[in-house]
Amino acid sequence: MYNATMLTKLVVDLLGRCGVSHDDAAVTARALVAAEMRDIPSHGLLRLTDYIRMLRSGRINTGAMPEIVHQTASTVTLDGDNGLGPVVADKAIRHAIAKAGDCGTGWVAVRHSNHFGIAGHYAMQALPHNMIGVCMCNANPLVAPTFAAVGMMGTNPLAVAIPAGKEPPLVADFATAAIARGKVDLLHKKGLPIEEGFVQAPDGKPSTDPGILTRGGSILPLGSTRKFGSHKGYCMAAIIDIFSALLSGAAFGPFVPPSVAWLPVKKDLFGKGTGHFFGAMRIDAFLPADHFLSGMDRWIKTMREAQPANGAERVLIPGDPEREAEERNTRTGVSLQEKVKEQILNLCRELKVDCPL
Repeated sequence: MYNATMLTKLVVDLLGRCGVSHDDAAVTARALVAAEMRDIPSHGLLRLTDYIRMLRSGRINTGAMPEIVHQTASTVTLDGDNGLGPVVADKAIRHAIAKAGDCGTGWVAVRHSNHFGIAGHYAMQALPHNMIGVCMCNANPLVAPTFAAVGMMGTNPLAVAIPAGKEPPLVADFATAAIARGKVDLLHKKGLPIEEGFVQAPDGKPSTDPGILTRGGSILPLGSTRKFGSHKGYCMAAIIDIFSALLSGAAFGPFVPPSVAWLPVKKDLFGKGTGHFFGAMRIDAFLPADHFLSGMDRWIKTMREAQPANGAERVLIPGDPEREAEERNTRTGVSLQEKVKEQILNLCRELKVDCPL
């Protein structure tokens, strides 16, 4: 088991060997370790190999200087200068929070960025300010729209963090695909099959092979099939793609550059890099904060006290499993998948970094 401090230092050391500044490496490390602590390893240290491969090949700018290219009283358009996604995203949510402090709400559209880890990590940064945080992002096109045989959009996550009074905050953080790509990657690395309904072969037929994505296969939208509501997942992904890309000038849909080193970058991309969209809403811009927070407490308690269905232990509030995992992992440390550990050991040997694993 490994504690957050040790894992953070290891990531900082590895990124530093690639020319990343200490501050940027620390921001990136916090994002990746946050995913591990919240039991979302698909967006944790599993991503480090791709980040480093892309940094060393020049596909990510080690010395990026994100820049505001347009703004109003409550909005910002930020060009990430092709930097590390967590670094760009951290700056963006800070701008959103600052704008919300001045105007009540703040909105930031981001272009020319890269994969940033878990969306909830950024939405939650609004919570200490008594604000609601919003984060969404497009991604490389591995998800097939309803009735399509090929990937045209990303898993396009959405996260919303809402503060409460005495109760823990509500944190909804989810992909708009049937499954996150990182979870498919983990199954592939373990040599395990995937249940039918998550991925499809290049001809559009169902597949149980998680490695199908490396051979032209695609992930299905949230809902899996039209019968079970895949058109709703498709609509959500489309909205997130438009907010993240077309408001900022980032690449959309099939033009989004890949966030994994094994996929080549297409030529003649439309737009600049991966797009994000962030929001922060000051609660007291709508009504007294105490009134809202007590209302959230009542809402959470009401849902939590619902009668569980047969076989269910309890009714969960969005964010419960991740919060409880973080509390547990803070006490006990986190475990790493053997394949991920092997990847990190290889990176340490390659970059001449002492490995504590």
